[in-house]
Amino acid sequence: MTPFLPGLVFAAPWALGLLPLLPLLWRLLRVTPPAPRRLRFPAIRLLLGLSGREQQAEATPPWLLALRLALAACLILAAAGPVVNSTPVAGHADGAMLVVVDDGWAAARDWPERIAALDILLTEAQRAARPVLLLTTAPPSDGSPVAVSRLGPSAGLRSVLAGLSPRPWAVDRKAAAAALARLSGERVGRTVWLSDGLHDEGAAELARTLQGLGGGLELMTGRTGRQLLPPAEDSPSERLAVQVRRLIAALPETLAVRGLDASGTVLVREEVTLEAGAAEATVVLALPSDLRNRLVRLDIEGERSAAAVVLLDERWRRRAVGLADGGRSAAAALLDPLHYVERALAPHADLRRGDLDGLLAEDGPEVLILADRPLPPGPLAERLAAGIHQGRVLIRFAGPLLAEAAAGRDGAGDALLPVPLRGGGRALGGAMSWTAPMALAPFPDHGPLSGLAIPADVAVRSQLLAEPGLDLAAHSWATLSDGTPLITARRHGKGWIVLVHTTGNAEWSNLALSGLFVDMLRRLAGLARGGRGGAAAGPLAPLEVLDGFGQAHPAAGGIAALTVAESPRPGPRHPPGLYGTGEARLAFNLGPALAPPRPLDPPPGAILSGLEGRRAGLDLGPGLLAAALLLAVADALASLWLRGALFRRAGTVAALLLALPVSPAGAGAADSFALDAGLSTRLACIRTGQPALDRDCLAGLRGLSAAVGRRSTAQLAEPVTVDAERDPVVFFPLLYWRVGPLQPPLPAAAVERLNAYMARGGLIVVDAGDDNDDAGRARLRELTRGLVLPPLEPLAADHVLNRSFYLLKESPGRWDAPPPWVERPNGGGGNDDVSPVVVGNADWVGAWAVDEYGRPLHAVVPGGERQREISLRFGVNLVMYALTGNYKADQVHLPAILERVGR
Repeated sequence: MTPFLPGLVFAAPWALGLLPLLPLLWRLLRVTPPAPRRLRFPAIRLLLGLSGREQQAEATPPWLLALRLALAACLILAAAGPVVNSTPVAGHADGAMLVVVDDGWAAARDWPERIAALDILLTEAQRAARPVLLLTTAPPSDGSPVAVSRLGPSAGLRSVLAGLSPRPWAVDRKAAAAALARLSGERVGRTVWLSDGLHDEGAAELARTLQGLGGGLELMTGRTGRQLLPPAEDSPSERLAVQVRRLIAALPETLAVRGLDASGTVLVREEVTLEAGAAEATVVLALPSDLRNRLVRLDIEGERSAAAVVLLDERWRRRAVGLADGGRSAAAALLDPLHYVERALAPHADLRRGDLDGLLAEDGPEVLILADRPLPPGPLAERLAAGIHQGRVLIRFAGPLLAEAAAGRDGAGDALLPVPLRGGGRALGGAMSWTAPMALAPFPDHGPLSGLAIPADVAVRSQLLAEPGLDLAAHSWATLSDGTPLITARRHGKGWIVLVHTTGNAEWSNLALSGLFVDMLRRLAGLARGGRGGAAAGPLAPLEVLDGFGQAHPAAGGIAALTVAESPRPGPRHPPGLYGTGEARLAFNLGPALAPPRPLDPPPGAILSGLEGRRAGLDLGPGLLAAALLLAVADALASLWLRGALFRRAGTVAALLLALPVSPAGAGAADSFALDAGLSTRLACIRTGQPALDRDCLAGLRGLSAAVGRRSTAQLAEPVTVDAERDPVVFFPLLYWRVGPLQPPLPAAAVERLNAYMARGGLIVVDAGDDNDDAGRARLRELTRGLVLPPLEPLAADHVLNRSFYLLKESPGRWDAPPPWVERPNGGGGNDDVSPVVVGNADWVGAWAVDEYGRPLHAVVPGGERQREISLRFGVNLVMYALTGNYKADQVHLPAILERVGR
């Protein structure tokens, strides 16, 4: 930085060493006369006006001398790379720039500001011709280790920015420090750490490693994300208490917590104020049980972070549980077989008690509990079986009546049992007895009770035995220590039949007196209609995962199944999201795995700055080069004028004047983009601002472009992402707009560009993914407001799009969705009836997406690889339709044409 003008720096200050040569140049120009004037030679005039006085050669005029010195000074200063109003730069003049970026969940809150600061840093590296070392501290999504990336001083830096996004898990600074320790032979001249502002156990080690590399340390921090913790699973019926955490702040802050259903509708919203100096607060969401059971997501309003989102599963639902009276007297409460069941479930479910016939009404409870009651064949048993087949859960407890029915074979016709029962039973001191009460064995992994802790004092004195069989172990969810079943279950349609082989009170065991009894009943009640069934206890396949911004996406390949018993932590193998099956889902949230936020302690000697304080500065180099060009043109014109040739060389003068408006830096970024797009045929994605969607869209168009190249003579260049508001889109035959759930409305400039694009014959494919409910359609109508769309209709079987290359009858994508919508034929000849838009919700790019090795990135359901092939064929048809329009429209009339030819 110059002392006489603060904020002025030079990227190549060595070039200023040429300034002392200007006096020498001045002397040289002084002694060099200007070129002589050219005159027509009249010989007779040589004799006129002869003088014997000696004359000296004319010197360069002072004004021309000053012009040429100014030209040289502009070139020297431009070579020095002057930048004004730039943020001061620490570190050595030489060596690489090391940029460390915390890209964990806490950085998502102000991620655009972080990218802008990183862009400025890369600009500074380009000006100084420094190589860049980039280190992101969160483990990569592909499971590879944290590593340092070496980037050139100029090429490819901007593409790196487009590929960066926050991760939905915490950073691993110890791994980052280890990656830096592996650097060898690399001189670091400047080190910048874009920190998330949070302290962890690896922060001090990383800071020491960075300072040990030399070049100083500049620490940049921004706004740290907040945390939202799930409510307790045993929350009261109409109250969900959630905790909000933040870094301690000196000012109070008011936040809003929302509860949303599966369609994205906000069901509840409550504000909470964190007082000055407070790091956490609790907000209570009050809503009726029926609305509570619709909740699938809680989040902090306006906070885009995986830690600010809580996904809810069946554990937070208030189940309606029916207790069928067994005819016992209510006077002896402790002898009531349902007394302990009622006390165990009352805090966690909406209980209804009554006769079985009344509980089987259409709006009856999802879970029915019967204690020691045989169910002989008859209309009542048939109604109960039909309800279970539709998704209800029947939980039965054994007892003397059920044992007597099994012993006398009166219950032989009882079909609502999970396994056949042996007559009699086993009791302490009985005919089939054991010498001491029997303890419980660990719960098997295949059942929903897996992982529950068994108290040592729980013992069973009597049990109802099951008939041995080959599949008895598969139906056993709990056993005694001798291997005999205590709880058995089997599927019946969409529901479950469960039998506890002991009583629901303390008559046969002390199980009902333990806390284990409560946990068992809660899990068994959760089996109803999508609850955690037996599959949920074992490895759970990923269904839907959150990205760093808290947005949900279908799970991609490479994510491992989740095993709850292993207590996994959110990371690349197990991102936060939903795991399980369509019938049994488990919400895996980031918040419970995070420690309360603590501010990062600045390393001693580090230069502290904020994201908002960094300035890229104004590069004066292009302006100086432009001034040098103007001075050079002026010098050339002056030379012609002094020689009297200004008007005789009109062509040269015209060329010089035409050169004036040309920018010395060459074409601008927009011109370069247009040049690349115009020289090659390629497809383009409309940028959504959601990195995961944009990456999937590019990967899908990359796979489609490769398929088009293999199957046709059309050769497409690498697809690109375009900003519809700024980039010229007219060069692309097809624009793909993958609409996301948090897609902001299009700016007015983008709407104007897209309308002009469609009017000139372009094709826009609007894909809403799997968002096909009423809320999704309303959101799509809102997003496309302003676009001049023609009347649309579902794609007809004889439409040109179904025969532009392949003959197709369907158009699936990643999902088997209804046919897309295209322009309704009007016969008016506008653009030859070629539809300017195709609207669907099949997620076609999800089916086309491939990695760098050409392997599919996403599963295709329900048709698998056959569906993927049909989807690719539909994509090829789309490209041909965009390139050639309706050239195959006459195929619709092919039978009539052949008939005429035959005549």
